[in-house]
Amino acid sequence: MMDGVTYPAGPRTVPTRIRERVGYDRAAVHAVLDEAVVCHVGFVVDGRPVVLPQLHARVGERLYLHGSTGARGLRMAADGGLDVCVTATLVDGLVLARSAFHHSVNYRSVVALGTATVVTDPAEKTAALDALVDAVVPGRSAGSRPADKRELAATTVLVLPLEEVSVKVRTGPPSDDDADLDLPHWAGVLPLRTVPGAPEPAPDLSAGIAVPAHVSGWSR
Repeated sequence: MMDGVTYPAGPRTVPTRIRERVGYDRAAVHAVLDEAVVCHVGFVVDGRPVVLPQLHARVGERLYLHGSTGARGLRMAADGGLDVCVTATLVDGLVLARSAFHHSVNYRSVVALGTATVVTDPAEKTAALDALVDAVVPGRSAGSRPADKRELAATTVLVLPLEEVSVKVRTGPPSDDDADLDLPHWAGVLPLRTVPGAPEPAPDLSAGIAVPAHVSGWSR
């Protein structure tokens, strides 16, 4: 059971090394999942691991994923659920040390484990698809045509309860050895951030349709 502030630490979410970088704070987990545009979903098919990039959306303590009804993993999920490992990573900076060994990355990442099941309730499925669109561009679901019956039938939505979850973070400068501090090599952090470029209208866009605020004002 969650205490309302943190996720429980369990055998599958406690790391074997650098434990000081790992936490279970719900707000920190939610922040990473909400900021990340893409996650990676890992599962096993015929005894072999598969990892696929996917869009995702968090609604409360549920993480929604989606794909074609013909996708192998999604077909497997329809038969009692699909055991998955979902990861989302944000790169905040390149950590450049004096030694090659101590180069690193400042990052925030989330790992969520569990069994993803198919969403069968029509209302939940529709709401989840709207959330998936809005997770990429907030407000976009209201600025586009919703899925019709044919599109809904061709789409499977999975839901993963957020129960076995951890967040891992690295911040700060490089950790050079004392013996390397006087080497004549620049050391520090090159910060990175995601910024949008100018919106590029579709070549077949009708004249007179202005760029909506949810596009021009997009940020992460």
